[in-house]
Amino acid sequence: MKQGKKRAQALKAVNRDAQYTAEQACELVKQASFARFDESVDVAIRLGVDPKHADQMVRGALVLPHGTGKSVRVLAFAKGEKAKEAEEAGADIVGSDELVAKVAEGFLDFDTVVATPDMMGGVGRLGKVLGPRGLMPNPKVGTVTMDVAKAVREAKAGKIEFRVEKAGIIHAPIGKKSFESAQLQANLKALLAAVLKAKPPAARGTYLKSITISSTMGAGIKLDPASVEVEAP
Repeated sequence: MKQGKKRAQALKAVNRDAQYTAEQACELVKQASFARFDESVDVAIRLGVDPKHADQMVRGALVLPHGTGKSVRVLAFAKGEKAKEAEEAGADIVGSDELVAKVAEGFLDFDTVVATPDMMGGVGRLGKVLGPRGLMPNPKVGTVTMDVAKAVREAKAGKIEFRVEKAGIIHAPIGKKSFESAQLQANLKALLAAVLKAKPPAARGTYLKSITISSTMGAGIKLDPASVEVEAP
């Protein structure tokens, strides 16, 4: 069957006007996937906040129960004994000032960055390089820490960070097409629980405005925010 026919059949499976439960959506996202590769499954959450106001910023991090399905290359800025701990925990790239200089020159062959607090004087100067890519270490999400080994292990286990964008939307991965629907559902619920927990006191009105999940090439599947809010642990 040609790719065009596969795509047409997959899109037919999704009612664009309907809202589904988390269980239904996680089943449907697999059915509506037609690409030959193992597509990522992502969620877009529109929140009732205005990120232009500091007291309505929503951000956080969590280790997904079933990981992301991706192999993560972890870079650790650390020195001395902490560098050794990072290496033993499985960090792919470890270094201190010389590594800061290498990244400043354009080295970006990594997916996640962790750092010890004593390295942030130098790492802070990499804001223009790491910031736009969402790679800047931050103590609020546990990527600037003296327990660098734990941070590395969590990153390898599928820790993700989320942050509301200017349009009031959070984008985050919840797995791969090859995951069981129950695994996708567990990851989705864990993410939504973390987003609910991160609700700023200044937020007014409806907090979860809309939730859509989709595979890389597949159609967007809308969830019923009211049902998900009740189901989230």
